[in-house]
Amino acid sequence: MKNPVRRALLERRITLGSWLQVNHPVSAEILAECGFDWLATDCEHTDIDVGGFAQLARGMYGRGPVPFARVRENDTLAIRQMLDMGAQGVLVPLVNTPEEALKAVRAAKYPPRGIRGFCFSRMNNFGRDFEEYVKNANDEIAVIVMIESKQAVDSIDEILAVDGVDGIFIGPYDLSGSLGIPGQTSHPLILESCAKVSDACRRLGKSAGAHVVIPTPEAIEKTIADGFTFIALGIDTLFLREGATAALNLAKAVNSKNSA
Repeated sequence: MKNPVRRALLERRITLGSWLQVNHPVSAEILAECGFDWLATDCEHTDIDVGGFAQLARGMYGRGPVPFARVRENDTLAIRQMLDMGAQGVLVPLVNTPEEALKAVRAAKYPPRGIRGFCFSRMNNFGRDFEEYVKNANDEIAVIVMIESKQAVDSIDEILAVDGVDGIFIGPYDLSGSLGIPGQTSHPLILESCAKVSDACRRLGKSAGAHVVIPTPEAIEKTIADGFTFIALGIDTLFLREGATAALNLAKAVNSKNSA
């Protein structure tokens, strides 16, 4: 298996990635040089479409991280397109039932395991590596389903039992809305749900993923201690804002000191 992140998912080993929301390849190039194991492009909550993802994937190419895409929806064409543009893994949002999990897996796998369509495109060097890619793709592509509702948490064992689901990724904000506590991601109901999902992953041998939006030592330590192994750290937009704010505040503090 050439995809080190899928191998780590199957072995429940820790990988560290980050999140891309800026629709420009420079953002991907910069983060790709930082040493992350994987980078996930958010195609659900941004203006990044299939063309935008292709450019971001080009920015990552050859720099180390495995390219993932959070697709816009659990849709066969949406999943196929991102894989054809070079994604080596997909995060599929709002998967609430085992039937929906199976739909995501089948969209990502070639027959006979699924219904993914064949073509010449970026993923197989526009046909040059067609046979090799088709032979190995079902074993190389990672499928992670997102748990973002009370229904999904209640169905977690059945979702994880679907062959081809390599792991889950908790969407805490949508989950908080589903539980009637929008935005309260530290609420006991959220913590209880996360613990239930993490425990199910441990029992059933699947990887659990989480997003440490603001990476602090305490937050990272807790995430690992809670059993999560597919860990996203920050967001490119957050890194940009926090870095700029820190520099500006530093300059203001120095100026204020010199003016005193």
